[in-house]
Amino acid sequence: MTLTLSEFLAQIEAVSGATDVDPDAALVEISDIDSMDMMEWLYSFQSEHPEVGADPDIFENEDGSTTLRIVHDRLVKVAAAAA
Repeated sequence: MTLTLSEFLAQIEAVSGATDVDPDAALVEISDIDSMDMMEWLYSFQSEHPEVGADPDIFENEDGSTTLRIVHDRLVKVAAAAA
């Protein structure tokens, strides 16, 4: 699985309808993307890449500072561990 940050952002934008998403903005500050959008993206990703084993933990946001760049980094790590 080689999903670049740009590809990931494009997929999130397609699911949410958001445009020009800042990968370094905290998820809680991106008004055009909500948790349902993220889960819809994850379901689609899981369907296309079941071997990766990605789950909702990649969106963990306990302190409110998680960004899409962090989510992408987590996803890359999960994919590398599954390889």
